[in-house]
Amino acid sequence: MKNLVLLGGGYGNMRVLLRLLPNQLPEDVTITLVDKFPYHSLKTEYYALAAGTISDQEVRVSFPEHPRLNALFGEVTHIDLENKQVFIKDKEPVPYDDLVIGLGCEDTYHSVPGAAEYTHSIQSIDKSRLTYQTLSNMPAGSKVGIVGAGLSGIELASELRESRPDLGIVLFDRGHRILKDFPERLSKYIHKWFVDHGVEVVNNANITKVEPHTIYNHDEAYPMDAVVWTAGIQPNQVVREMPVEKDRSGRVKLSQYHNLPTDEHVYVVGDCASLPHAPSAQLAEEQAEQIVQVLLKRWKGEPLPEELPEIKLKGILGSLGKKQGFGFVADRAITGRVARFLKSGVLWMYRYHNG
Repeated sequence: MKNLVLLGGGYGNMRVLLRLLPNQLPEDVTITLVDKFPYHSLKTEYYALAAGTISDQEVRVSFPEHPRLNALFGEVTHIDLENKQVFIKDKEPVPYDDLVIGLGCEDTYHSVPGAAEYTHSIQSIDKSRLTYQTLSNMPAGSKVGIVGAGLSGIELASELRESRPDLGIVLFDRGHRILKDFPERLSKYIHKWFVDHGVEVVNNANITKVEPHTIYNHDEAYPMDAVVWTAGIQPNQVVREMPVEKDRSGRVKLSQYHNLPTDEHVYVVGDCASLPHAPSAQLAEEQAEQIVQVLLKRWKGEPLPEELPEIKLKGILGSLGKKQGFGFVADRAITGRVARFLKSGVLWMYRYHNG
């Protein structure tokens, strides 16, 4: 029996499972799934978990069950590419024949002193839980700083405004306008929503230092009772330590078939993979679709296509609280209730097909 090992139960490897099980998995292949937690987590909804507008249970989806799927729950500490083994904390090493690495990402702090020590995170479910505890227990009138006005920062700021209207919220954006790489119409709509709802936006921000209860923008002190960092990501530390070629962001360079150029049995999916798109759940799923096709052909001894189709993303959707939203879909900017309805629909469909 060949053992396909999936590291991480995120969006990419969930799509691998969905496509192989129950009927596409060859009879001579078993799957071993390794994850820290006994469930798949909806990372795109961590902002709402941290803000306290949804329950913990709402961001969890059960892994599928199958006679040839073995789930191991623990922390991956090392990948031995030479001996084809994965090391897991307090467990025996796991051998693999084929490996799909989907270990996700961590915050990157851009060498800002104090950022790692004195800010909160929404990059993992356990860190989002801790952030929720901090934000929900703050006294009325407390001030929260959110560093980074990408999709996560925008959604967290708007959701926290609805959850805790008594808090002061300051959103620090490095760009001259919110979502500067998207149509200006979206930027203006989001900015107006924040102005109308009392969220302060600081554009052209450059956070130079973080101290307990203080954040420094261009070395100017801003007193804060809590700071949440959403200003950039980097691959998981296990991936960062792998002796393979990486791009400037530390993501693993791959062949056109999504495997290591030096090892056709090791694939990388999602946030750790060097791809011509920004990391996202949608990208991980589309990449996983192609990985499954490559695996099936290699297992059957069939030739691979000369080229895989170009991955095309459908766009982005974001929320501004529970009633408003924004998006860029099919080269069109959409705002308001329609955008929020579309995002809710996408989430419902995901849960329906995976739950």
